Amino acid sequence: MFERFFPDRYVASTYVIDFEKLYADGVRGLIFDIDNTLVPHGAPADARAVKLFERLRAIGFRCCLISNNQEKRVKMFNEPIQVDYVYNAHKPSTRNYIRAMEIMGTDRESTVFIGDQLFTDVWGAKRAGIPNILVKPIHPKEEIQIVLKRYLERLVLHFYRKSLRDGKKG
Repeated sequence: MFERFFPDRYVASTYVIDFEKLYADGVRGLIFDIDNTLVPHGAPADARAVKLFERLRAIGFRCCLISNNQEKRVKMFNEPIQVDYVYNAHKPSTRNYIRAMEIMGTDRESTVFIGDQLFTDVWGAKRAGIPNILVKPIHPKEEIQIVLKRYLERLVLHFYRKSLRDGKKG
């Protein structure tokens, strides 16, 4: 029942992902959510985010941000990062996941999506056929509609962890 929402991987933070291993495994494009994936909700890119994208470029990745936010927010975050982006993405709609791959020149086998929400980020990536990594939210302060979804996410993640303990893949 909940399996359709299970992430391919679940890690503590974007900043602990072994990007060198992903590249060695053939991944060439990374699609990122912004809020609570890279920085707290509404925050500008911080030094840690800037350093991450410099590292990703040095490894050889193409990167694209996709956000349900309006362009003003995404553009503000992206100013010091300088990667491609899609705003007002309507996640979990698959259209802009596919658009991000087209922009980067990648496909489903060479792309990974990274985000903090199951019902928008992960569900959209899964529907688009893109491997995904769920990260724990950076900061507890969120918009009310996200707070409500977090209660449902906890339920899904309970069954996700149980499936891992039982030896089933998500």
